[in-house]
Amino acid sequence: MTFLADLFHNTIFLSAVTGWLVAQVMKTVIHLILTKEFVAERMVGSGGMPSSHSATVCGLATAAGITYGGGSFEFAISVILAIIVMYDAMGVRRETGIQAKVLNEMLEAFSTMGKKMSPEEKLKEFVGHTPLQVLAGAILGIVIAVVICYL
Repeated sequence: MTFLADLFHNTIFLSAVTGWLVAQVMKTVIHLILTKEFVAERMVGSGGMPSSHSATVCGLATAAGITYGGGSFEFAISVILAIIVMYDAMGVRRETGIQAKVLNEMLEAFSTMGKKMSPEEKLKEFVGHTPLQVLAGAILGIVIAVVICYL
């Protein structure tokens, strides 16, 4: 088989990518419902509900566990990766988003004295995730991997 054919028959790869894709679409739809505004950036951007990072790594880890077993090095590596990614999403990246929001508010307040800030100059606020967003992404990734691996 060719490389691409092998790749698209790889349940571990498909579980991770499908987890990411479904989470991004859900995130965009949820944002649309809450704000009544379609923002195309939500399809590829980070932050928001559910966490696509968590869906991706949990889909990866679950599929590796199903395929190779709980005692395999593939499963161990993917679980450690998932823990690091989800911890980072709730920690450093979430704090970065909170700080960006505060800085944007400060810059906006200062802009009344002079030049107005353009939307391109604002810092990105959707960066990290709340624990609920990470949990929702993790559950989504696990469910997707189970469905893909047992189909």
